[in-house]
Amino acid sequence: MAYLDHSATTPVDKKVMKAMEPYFSDIFGNPSSIHSAGQKAAAGVDAARSLAARFLNCHDDEVVFTSGATESNNLALRGAVKAARKAGLAKPHIIVSAVEHDAVLEPAADLKEDGVEVTVVGVDKTGRVAVESVVAAIKENTVLVSIMYVNSEVGIVQPIREIGKAIKKVNEGRMNAWQREGSAKKMPKPRAVLFHTDAVQAANYFDCDAAKLHVDMLSLSGHKVYGPKGVGLIYIKKGSAVSPIVMGGHHERNYRSGTLNVAGIVGLGAALSLITPESRERNNKKIAALRDSLVKGLVDRIPNIVLNTDRANSTPSHAHFSVIGAEGESILISLDFEGIAVSTGSACASNSLKGSHVLEAMGIEEEYSNYALRFTLGKNNTKEDVKKVLAVLPPIVEKLRKMNPVYGK
Repeated sequence: MAYLDHSATTPVDKKVMKAMEPYFSDIFGNPSSIHSAGQKAAAGVDAARSLAARFLNCHDDEVVFTSGATESNNLALRGAVKAARKAGLAKPHIIVSAVEHDAVLEPAADLKEDGVEVTVVGVDKTGRVAVESVVAAIKENTVLVSIMYVNSEVGIVQPIREIGKAIKKVNEGRMNAWQREGSAKKMPKPRAVLFHTDAVQAANYFDCDAAKLHVDMLSLSGHKVYGPKGVGLIYIKKGSAVSPIVMGGHHERNYRSGTLNVAGIVGLGAALSLITPESRERNNKKIAALRDSLVKGLVDRIPNIVLNTDRANSTPSHAHFSVIGAEGESILISLDFEGIAVSTGSACASNSLKGSHVLEAMGIEEEYSNYALRFTLGKNNTKEDVKKVLAVLPPIVEKLRKMNPVYGK
């Protein structure tokens, strides 16, 4: 199979599988148990936590393991709001972008129904958020800003470091003002605006140094980095006001209860350890060359095809098209019969009949969403995979366009 859907999931690296294997049957203890079997499992978790902390350039105790990025994102949003309400803020305010994953947008919508004020910041025609629009949306009651690092559909990279620096400046300004006047008047200390990023689609390609990005929270998922499914993490900076949303066992320093998925956590740590600056640069160069070859080949061979990915500011992996006149889902099924795996957008929303909210936010007509086709390449793809797509896709598109009652006239 020519697998070109790496934003949906990635194959588990063989080195990751090898690291995980002992923890399924040999080292099977509950890491919360104090006997030797449990402590051997706990040692595996500790080692994985250190590997994750090294990847994020943070302290080990700032890494919280979860079931995946969806849970991590929910913890960031719901946990920040919960903590603010506990501190006496009646109507917390959060800010998200219009192109976030549903794992952020849906919790935000649910919180809005529960009385939380939510601002959705728009994007430009490439899907990029302006730093100024985020800063302008901050209010006195703002407790959290959540902007994804890389968009899963079109691959656009957001200015996370710049947004983080701007939020830090806002927080410092508030604190300085309080120290000058508010403290003497016994006014309450200003609450810091927390900054969270969903970095799921960024980890393979870009620096996730939490300090450099100026983030307070950062979400990752194992199966997007050649690790296992069902495991993820969230970085929570020390001192951040975040309350748990899953309770009942006091695990993960009370941030997230539940018996730890030891094998999955070991796998996540191993996967992150394989992403070094050298391997990232090498893989990025290889993947970008394949992606650019694919884009050029399709544009040359298929008329009336629109590239929605801004390659100047995207991952090297993404190539999102609108193939006008040929329905994306029909192309996907036809390619699957030929042994080629692609997507029409976010795999998590593939069962939805609605047009892409990302393309809509970018100002792309809903009709073009129906023609959407997303290629996301990975480190194991080859020139042969690209050649196969270039040979197979043009006749599929031609056939489907002829069947289109409007386009085929």
